[in-house]
Order: sequence, then structure tokens, then C-alpha cells
Amino acid sequence: MLWIKALHVIFMVTWLAGLFYLPRVFVYHAETPDTETFQRETFKVMEKKLLGIMSLGALLTIVFGVTLIVLIPGYLQATWMQLKLVLVIALFGYHLWCARLVRTFREDRNTRSHVWYRWFNEVPVAFLFAIVVLVIVKPFGS
Repeated sequence: MLWIKALHVIFMVTWLAGLFYLPRVFVYHAETPDTETFQRETFKVMEKKLLGIMSLGALLTIVFGVTLIVLIPGYLQATWMQLKLVLVIALFGYHLWCARLVRTFREDRNTRSHVWYRWFNEVPVAFLFAIVVLVIVKPFGS
């Protein structure tokens, strides 16, 4: 059980590291002038590789999380877990949005400013804060 929890946390950290860094790469990509072709192509490669790594992290986070729920089905009765799962689903939606943005940059169709991406970059911080508080503090009871 503890190994599964440890793997769940390890891959969650991997996933969130990607969710923190990919939008930062978007900031730099959006700031790069159209005339800097080499730099823009470099960002495209970075975005693609980072999306792959964080997608693997997301997949394994979900696999080990579901495994924990199967092994401890009582978790599903806890309000903190129900809220956590809602946040994880929303975080996965953010992940899919990032994937769409990678495609947008790859196709040179980005219309958003680096400022927009700076704000977009803050979203996973709020998710991390809320999820960790729910899991550790269990504000609605265990």
C-alpha cells in the first residue's frame, strides 16, 4: 500500500512539474519575435517533449490513484476525496488545454500574449495548494 502511495505522489510531482514548466515555456515562446525562427522551433521541440513527459506523469498518477481507491474503497465516501477528485478532473482539463496550446504553437497560430500565459501559468499552483490541503488536512473529516 505504501509503495502505491509513494508512486502516486512521485508521478503527481512529475505531472505537476510539467504543468508548472510548460506554460512558462509558452511565455517565452509568445515573447519570441516571428523573425527568430530557430528559437521558435526550439520552443516547439521543448513543448512537445515536455507534454510527453507530463502526460506520462498524469497517466501514472491516475493509474496509482485509481489503484488506491480500488484497494481502499472507503476513500470515495470521504468529502475531502470527492473534492480532490473533482479538482484532479479539472486539473486534467487544464492539462488537455495545455496540449491544445502546444498544437497551436506548433502550427504557428498563437494569438495570446506572454502576459496571458504568465497568468495561465499560475493555475496549477492553485490546484496544487487545494489538493494538498484536502489530502493532508482533510478539512471535512477523514
